[in-house]
Order: sequence, then C-alpha cells, then structure tokens
Amino acid sequence: MRLVRSEFRKLLTTRIWWVLLIVEVAYVAFIAGLFALLFSTGADLGDGAAAPAPEGMHELVYSAASSIGYVFPVLLGTLAVTSEFRHQTLTPTFLTTPRRSRTLLGKIVALAIMGAVFGIAAFAIALLVGAPLLAVGGLDTGLGDQETWLMVTRGVLALMLWSIIGVGLGALVPNQVAAIVIVLAFTQFIEPILRTGAAVWEWAADVGKFLPGAASDALVGASFLSMAAAPGSSSALLEWWQGALVLVGIAAILVGIGSFTTWKRDVS
Repeated sequence: MRLVRSEFRKLLTTRIWWVLLIVEVAYVAFIAGLFALLFSTGADLGDGAAAPAPEGMHELVYSAASSIGYVFPVLLGTLAVTSEFRHQTLTPTFLTTPRRSRTLLGKIVALAIMGAVFGIAAFAIALLVGAPLLAVGGLDTGLGDQETWLMVTRGVLALMLWSIIGVGLGALVPNQVAAIVIVLAFTQFIEPILRTGAAVWEWAADVGKFLPGAASDALVGASFLSMAAAPGSSSALLEWWQGALVLVGIAAILVGIGSFTTWKRDVS
C-alpha cells in the first residue's frame, strides 16, 4: 500500500493525468453525441413516422467511451513510466525500495485504478450525452437494460487493462517519444487499417480479431469498427471473456519483458 500511495502522489502532482482526462471526456462526448444525433435524425422515415429503433444502437453510441477512449489510459500508463526514466525519478525510488518488482507492481495497481477512473468518466459522459439525443429521436436508450450496464462494467475493466498495457509498454520502451509514437501509430493507423482490411483479406480477418483493439471491443461487446463484421464470419469479434484474456495476455507479456530487461537497468 505504501508503494501504491507513493505512485499516486507522483502521478497526481503532474498535469498529464487531468489533461488526458479532460481531452478524453471532450472527445468521447463529441463522438458519442455525433453518432447519437445521426442515429436519431436517421430514425425519421420522412413522412413524420418514426422508424423502428435499431437493435443495439444505444450500445454502439455508449461504446465510443472504449472504442475511441482507450488510447487515453494507455497513454497515461506509458507516460507514467517513461516520464520517470526521462527525469530519472526512479533512482530515489529504487534506493528506498531495492526490489524493483515491487515498485513496478505498485505502479500497475495505481495505474489500474486510474484506468478505472478514466473508464467511469468516459462512459458517464457517453451516457449523459448520448442517451438524451437517442431519446429525442425516439430510439431506445437502453438505460433500463441490464446488458447496457454490464457493457459499461466490462468497458471500465477494458480501460483498466489498457492502462496496465501502457505501463508494460513504458517499461519495455523507456524512450518517451518512441513510446508515444508506437502507441499513436498502432492505435490510430496500423490496427484500424488491419481491421478494415479484414473485410477484404482473409488473413487480416484471422489476425484482426486478436489485435488489442479488437479484443477490447470484444470484451466490451460493441464498437463501430466491428459493425461491418457479419455474425459468424471470420472477422467477427471474439467472445467477451476471450477478449479479456487477450488483453490480459498482452499486458502480462509487455510487463514481463519490460521488468526483466529495461526495468533492471541502471537509470542513473
């Protein structure tokens, strides 16, 4: 607990966590509101009658919190580690706690909690913005459905795992600029291209479902990128528990390799 409190103090004394949180909330609010508005206005048949509410449309709106919001906790986890390498603040920590694995564990716990905070904030704003706009269009908000709240719970878990993945990446790639480039390039370009190519190339479909973003969407249960995947096709998402296992596995691999390589090096 002492190490976890120490990690929280170090994290909360910087501006990066609340800057990322504000940007995440604003971005999710915009995307969730935009799609809710499009769905609502598209529900009008043109003769004054309302179209039947598309099944699961509210889940697609709310899942914007995870399908686009996941990049913020992974960046937070990455920056929390790489900043310590950059400013060499790990040196006094290692002097007081020679067992470096305990320090890394404390950071994982602290960042997992922060990931939950980011997840709660992202889904809260998605619900607050998306639900009223869906209701105005006569669409089902899903707020009374148990599955909606299960999706939210799984989404918060997904963002917790993403923050741990960020910690593992930061431990493996301590260069801050390189780590940020890797995160942004993979999440914003490489994976979206592979998942889009799944509709054309069979090999991309087979690989795509095991990518971290696809696994996250599977854990949550909905996403815009998975809309085009027909149920039962090779590009369809994994089961939610399989998605969770993939994310846990990726986090474990990154943390494990990072802890046995970069984390053991001299940082002074």
